[in-house]
Amino acid sequence: MNGQHTPRSLIVTYYGAYGRGSADRPAGPVPVAALIRLLGAVGVDPPSVRSAVSRLKRRGLLVADRTAGGAAGYSLSADARQLLDDGDRRIYARPVADTARGGWLLAVFSVPEQERHKRHLLRSRLARLGFGTAAPGVWIAPAHLYEETRHTLERLGLSSYVDLFRGDHAGFTPTAEAVRRWWDLDELATLHRDFLTAHEPVLHHWTHHPAPSPEEAYRGYLLALDSWRLLPYADPGLPPSLLPDNWPGARAADVFAALHERLRDAGAVYAEAAPQGTG
Repeated sequence: MNGQHTPRSLIVTYYGAYGRGSADRPAGPVPVAALIRLLGAVGVDPPSVRSAVSRLKRRGLLVADRTAGGAAGYSLSADARQLLDDGDRRIYARPVADTARGGWLLAVFSVPEQERHKRHLLRSRLARLGFGTAAPGVWIAPAHLYEETRHTLERLGLSSYVDLFRGDHAGFTPTAEAVRRWWDLDELATLHRDFLTAHEPVLHHWTHHPAPSPEEAYRGYLLALDSWRLLPYADPGLPPSLLPDNWPGARAADVFAALHERLRDAGAVYAEAAPQGTG
């Protein structure tokens, strides 16, 4: 398994893409046999699927259940469903911060030394939400992340350690220069270019060849989504005026959107043809 395409990540990506149904019609449990088949299509062997499912169950993201036919299967927990719903707003819609109208969110936190494990959790969670570091204990993000940040901190029991503020950047360094301190733009650009290297050829192939089979579409989409879904968290959607010339993020977003349009629904045919075995 290559790079970030771990069995655990791919299972989460599968549920996000195909395995949860809709808000008004949540999907039932996915049989273990179906998970083995669906992850096998992207190169994961059955023991690795079972091991990853066990870890996700211990983390409270999957719950054991039985299908209507009596097969062993797994459903998303309520927390996991909320996480995926929150993720949709990042993954499929890329809001651009309007910092020209004061669009910054500050998170200022203080954690007692005896609870330093919560300090580590808080820092890692803010980083995963896309915050940059303005100063020790002061993190910054575009203001459109407010609702998701508030919801995440409340869910993790961290809100009592944090104050949130909205405001402008009032100097002294030009904002574009300050952004380079707050985020590692070189690293973010590398992540976007890596995505393009891996998945732009896939888009080119299916643009110039006959339509993919359901299995080919499923495989291409699941791998593209598994790569893409981390990028909108690492890159919080800074406005182009604050980014270097030839920023690859917009092109990466366009490639993912085109792959989503071309492959997602075609892949659903394969994803939904799941066996109902006992696992």
